[in-house]
Amino acid sequence: MSHSLSTLRHRGPDGVAAAATGRARLGHARLAIVDVLGGAQPMHGEDRRFALVCNGEIYNHERLRARLAASHRLQTRSDSEVVLHLYEDLGAGCVHELDGMFAFFASDGERFVAARDPFGIKPLYVGWNNGSRDLWFVSEFKAVLSLCDGFMALPPGSYLTQAGQVQCWFAPGWASRPGECAADPEELRSRLGAAVSKRLMSDVPIGVFLSGGLDSSIIAALARAQLGPLDTFAVGIAGAPDLEAARHVARALGTRHHECTYSQRDVAAALEDVIYHLESYDPALIRSAIPCYFLSRLAADKVKVVLTGEGADELFGGYQYFGAIEEPARFHQECASLLLNLHSMNLQRVDRMTMAHGLEGRVPFLDVDFVEWSMSVDPRCKLWRPGELEKRLLREAFHEQLPAEIVARKKLEFSAGAGIGAVISGYAEQAVSDRDLANAGARFPVDTPASKEELLYRRLFESCFPGHWPVANVQRWRASPHPSPPAEAAGPTLQPS
Repeated sequence: MSHSLSTLRHRGPDGVAAAATGRARLGHARLAIVDVLGGAQPMHGEDRRFALVCNGEIYNHERLRARLAASHRLQTRSDSEVVLHLYEDLGAGCVHELDGMFAFFASDGERFVAARDPFGIKPLYVGWNNGSRDLWFVSEFKAVLSLCDGFMALPPGSYLTQAGQVQCWFAPGWASRPGECAADPEELRSRLGAAVSKRLMSDVPIGVFLSGGLDSSIIAALARAQLGPLDTFAVGIAGAPDLEAARHVARALGTRHHECTYSQRDVAAALEDVIYHLESYDPALIRSAIPCYFLSRLAADKVKVVLTGEGADELFGGYQYFGAIEEPARFHQECASLLLNLHSMNLQRVDRMTMAHGLEGRVPFLDVDFVEWSMSVDPRCKLWRPGELEKRLLREAFHEQLPAEIVARKKLEFSAGAGIGAVISGYAEQAVSDRDLANAGARFPVDTPASKEELLYRRLFESCFPGHWPVANVQRWRASPHPSPPAEAAGPTLQPS
């Protein structure tokens, strides 16, 4: 337990503690956001039998507290405490009461539930050892890597109980049914504003990642209007398009803007750390994680919470290939598929890179209520063609809140806008020889690297986790079905972290 907690200390630099209840041992590395002085974990219920560790934020905790106060003695102001008491009352069904981003483990000493939020904003892995009946629950698998024969990412919107089977609790109707509602710019502004307002809940400073693109600029505008003075952050190579665009937005909104540039030497020095925290060698994921790593390091000097623009492209079809989709139903289905798989793509990058620096990332576009409304909009309102600007609903709704140049700015991938592409390609060319690439199949017969960049990442991944990664799980963590843990593993010894 102590080794696992020390491995996760970057996620929770404000305190480490462990506790036990019955057959379960719980550990927590805390990043103090709400009730900084009183919200330490693991938390215990009134009779000490029930216990909880929770990662994330419960945005409706004040309303839940008022209800729970009639039957429970609440001991803190922490939002996590409501999860504990709801579990006491409702068991695994408590997940349906929660509005937020979360991964938690709760137990009464005999039974337990491990659950994850609807979109998988917060990570939760399950590991098992075939020679024992132990299960481990962790935020990052590296914490128990040497102990497990197999592992899986608990799917978003699901939970696992002692029965050993994954149960889906979030099954939105929009996932299979295109919307039919008209698009209302005023309602869009109101609903997204409410989503931002929820995510301003904090007892510590809050900032915004600002790339100068449409999505992050909208979030910054809404946060600035509600919060007043606001810190914004941008990174890139010298002369990167994101830097100038972000400065322009920051001046227009009147934020306290911070930026930094990085070079190929900086990227080379940070790359192994990026891969260690990301727990992946997926090239697209790593490319987008590199600027996010520097951005998080910059922001962590000023704030402990940041809002980001993730989710907008998935909701409104902002990626380039959407311009070639002509059928509204197919457009909608592609949006739904991306939304439900964000946990293994953009959300993994945001969580790992922010938490690597003791920083919490929040994603207003993925507010469950806002997603429900956005996916109820007739997809014909979202269609666009090559040569046109994507996400016109967002542009129409916020054209008065942002500079005209930003409203008309075409989307750039995060890595492209920050200028990372040429930098990393050049470094891979220097670091990997033609001979190394030709022999890559002999060294890596599973998921063999096809380019120098991929081979560079794979070698660094192996350096980070030498000889420990279970062979069955040597994949890039792309979105794919995962097996359930063996039912016989759900035995008497549970080891959540």
